[in-house]
Amino acid sequence: MSQESDEHDRTSPAPRTVTEERTLSPMRRTIADRLGESYRNAVHVTLSREVDAEALVDVADRADEELGGEVSLLDVLLLAVSETLEQHPAFNATFEDGTHRVYDEHNLAVAVAIEAGLVTPVIADVGERSVAEVARERRRLTDLVRAGDYSMSDLRGGTFTVSNLGPLGVDSFTPIINPPQVAILGVGRTRERAAPAADGVEFRRTLTLDLSIDHRVVDGADGARFLGTLADHVEDAGAHVDG
Repeated sequence: MSQESDEHDRTSPAPRTVTEERTLSPMRRTIADRLGESYRNAVHVTLSREVDAEALVDVADRADEELGGEVSLLDVLLLAVSETLEQHPAFNATFEDGTHRVYDEHNLAVAVAIEAGLVTPVIADVGERSVAEVARERRRLTDLVRAGDYSMSDLRGGTFTVSNLGPLGVDSFTPIINPPQVAILGVGRTRERAAPAADGVEFRRTLTLDLSIDHRVVDGADGARFLGTLADHVEDAGAHVDG
């Protein structure tokens, strides 16, 4: 190869061939606009905490068996989230026009992935529901969304969002706040970890919870305390399935 040819190879950009150009669907454009708005406006801070999930898994399995295959780990976790919001109401809120609005009802939006994008149907007033009621409503809304048979009213009124990527094998991630809410909880997969035991070492199931907060409204220390309370409720999951 000549010096002139070698010099040309070093200065020319790498070739690339377009195989397809895709125009965003209306739903994907809406998602892009909303998430872009969230990241531009909300001051995102994400805190992570690994929690012992033994009680959560055992309670979910027992409730699922008793109720005929209707209950998932997420349903029990949603009740633990509601209990935590009761103790930390600043997170059960929105922030619009410079006003931090805190709500009485715990209307939990649960992220559901569909082919066209990501939608967040809302389970109304989780704090007033049993685990069976939460499970049935979550399943009903998920089925509606996946069938494309939902309305905008199914997606409105949320006060806090939960996004669960555990079933897809994700350990931890940075969830983006669903505006105008002030916080979102990301849920990873359960994993086995070695832990000290009376007779040596035992393996216990854990999961990672990732809490993204709007730092304009709540501080990192507030988020840490929220996760600490949630960890307590997760590790005492049996208290959430009565009724």
